[in-house]
Amino acid sequence: MESLGDIENQCVGVESPEPGCRYGKVLTATNYYFRSQDSSMKVHGWGRYPEVSAELLEPVDAKALTKIVTAKKKAGAMIARGAGRSYGDSSLSDVLVSSRLLDSFLGLDEESMTIRCSAGISLDSVLKVCIPRGWFLPVLPGSKFVSVGGAIAADIHGKNHHLDGCFCDHVVELTLLLASGEILSCSPGLNAELFHATCGGMGLTGFVLDATIRCQRITSVAITQQSLPAKNLSECFELLAANADSKYSVAWLDCLATGDSLGRSVLYLGEHADAADKRTELKHNTRIGPAVPFDTPGFLINKFTMGIFNSSYFNLKQRSRRQSTINYDAYFFPLDHIGNWNRLNGSRGFLQYQFVLPSASALEGIGQVLNKVSKAGKGSFLSVLKKFGEENKNLLSFPREGYTLTLDFKREKSLFPLLDELDEIVLAHSGRIYLAKDARMSESVFKASYPEWEKFLQLKAKHDPAGVFSSLQSARIGLR
Repeated sequence: MESLGDIENQCVGVESPEPGCRYGKVLTATNYYFRSQDSSMKVHGWGRYPEVSAELLEPVDAKALTKIVTAKKKAGAMIARGAGRSYGDSSLSDVLVSSRLLDSFLGLDEESMTIRCSAGISLDSVLKVCIPRGWFLPVLPGSKFVSVGGAIAADIHGKNHHLDGCFCDHVVELTLLLASGEILSCSPGLNAELFHATCGGMGLTGFVLDATIRCQRITSVAITQQSLPAKNLSECFELLAANADSKYSVAWLDCLATGDSLGRSVLYLGEHADAADKRTELKHNTRIGPAVPFDTPGFLINKFTMGIFNSSYFNLKQRSRRQSTINYDAYFFPLDHIGNWNRLNGSRGFLQYQFVLPSASALEGIGQVLNKVSKAGKGSFLSVLKKFGEENKNLLSFPREGYTLTLDFKREKSLFPLLDELDEIVLAHSGRIYLAKDARMSESVFKASYPEWEKFLQLKAKHDPAGVFSSLQSARIGLR
């Protein structure tokens, strides 16, 4: 087998096909991969923290990827990187192997309503193919720019987990490249242990090459949305329970409200609308909105400005029309309309903190978290509450039966002690923190909250004994 050095020595300079990117050196004989011209480049996740120096490789096909993975001499640990939409350091390592050029559609079965595509394809691209056929992805996160490989690695969830589970519950089969260079097909019935370790495994079992996804039928692109204001957290929980049969449900919370108004919120319920007129025809929607041109000054984001925004938003929603029909894109991906919205939290970046607590203690535990956050004056504009259904068999998948709260915090020194205190509340109530959002969780917190971590490590040791696939996150939380 050739080392990375051997491959590099055969390279000649070739411009990247993507304007604005400086990637050169592709093997002329077999078109192996693009490679960063510099020895390293600065890279970060969507939260823009942490930022590290890393080497970026961009294989053009599975053969090129196999060459990279099985090379004897490596510059360091490597991890797959899709669209870079995980928030923390789960897709950061010494060497990043991008799936950007692995972006092909490989098959479509009308009878079974399945689509097979490469890992580098975005969910938005999948929707472009599906929607004109009257199909829809059964699980969508808050951004359509997530890659299919990333969706599998994080086993993403959406506003309908209480009914439809996680993304990987709808993955029929995936193709996985192991550290040895072996390529395996994995599904719930074939290489099942490896399938359940890979789904939600944050890229640590191998490189997902492609996946077959089962879709659902729709007759229009419209979502019928209903908004229900809740005076406090208890009332919000009651509304979620009373509307458990709604296809989609998500609540925006005012995380700075206190006293009797603690957890005041607006619950949004959604259902796929039936075709009624041309406004709801099966057409993929591409919204182009403004982009944030520069980093927002950090001092503008404080408890006073957030308090004014949260109060205004809640009061507006109390008075506004409570039922409307909107395009799916506006319902599922409201922030995608704003380019580079992650710059709104300032140049130091931000941390998104998402946790889940079981139903039995969720009201009490989330109330404790909100009290802590409010007293610290560290509230966020984006505070989202959702209900989860039963957990699946995937070893490191985040969702479990209960309720999940998501909070955004601008990065500052005083934030980290607060997050440590929130970790204690989460553990005390038998909860866990989402790996795809995490940038600072300790090894002890991780291992106390993910009971299958030892089984996962055993499988990783079997299929990746040299630890080829490793991230900053996996080293930090003890998944070596």
